[in-house]
Amino acid sequence: KDLITDLKENLSHHFKEVMVGLMYPPASYDAHELWHALKGVDTEEKCLIDILASRSNMEIFQMKEAYLMQYNTDLQQDIDSETSGHFRDTLMNLAQGTRMEGYADPSTAVQDAMILWEACQQKTGEHKNMLQMILCNRSHQQLWMVFQEFQNISGQDIVDAINDCYNGYFQELLVAIVLCIRDKPSYFAYRLYNAIHDFGFHNKTVIRILIARSEIDLMNIRQRYKERYGKSLFHDIKHFASGHYESALLAICAGDTEDY
Repeated sequence: KDLITDLKENLSHHFKEVMVGLMYPPASYDAHELWHALKGVDTEEKCLIDILASRSNMEIFQMKEAYLMQYNTDLQQDIDSETSGHFRDTLMNLAQGTRMEGYADPSTAVQDAMILWEACQQKTGEHKNMLQMILCNRSHQQLWMVFQEFQNISGQDIVDAINDCYNGYFQELLVAIVLCIRDKPSYFAYRLYNAIHDFGFHNKTVIRILIARSEIDLMNIRQRYKERYGKSLFHDIKHFASGHYESALLAICAGDTEDY
């Protein structure tokens, strides 16, 4: 017998989603979520953003392999067919998994910052392409310097500039890339807080983030959540969820004594 099949047949609702999700290895779970986000009734852009903006080159490579194995189709082809515009181009770039690693050059950081500043002023198609190319391909160390130089040149934080100049899912994706480069646990704490409070507990988002980060940085996410929002993630889940579903989420979250 197949355990996942049995779980699907014998459990229901959100509790089933949690239990089934926990059965997948990380790369397979990412592939599973991306496939449903792309091939469901409506494209779930925020799921695509959360996963592709935050994964390393190796994680993206493993995710694409798992996607091909599980669904017999190419992730990049599906992104190309199911999304559009500069949002699609940026997702496609991220899905290549070709970000430079460990390289930083102060002299080119100034040039990159100037290009980003011009892209926020001009907003042409060519400038949008340059903007996403820099954010998707420069190393994290390089982009830290670029963001500082951008602040020096413009007197504005890069996130504020992107929010002022762009809109829609393209803007959300660019901001997610910047936030993940700066502090990934803070980004996911922010996404969880929004999912719990702004959407009347958006179950899919809460489940996806807790499962995907459970063996990576969930402890750090919990810490950032409490620091930023005053109450623990454990407390907020307990307040909004119930039954076996609540118990499952709380077990993943593994609260501290003071969170009960």
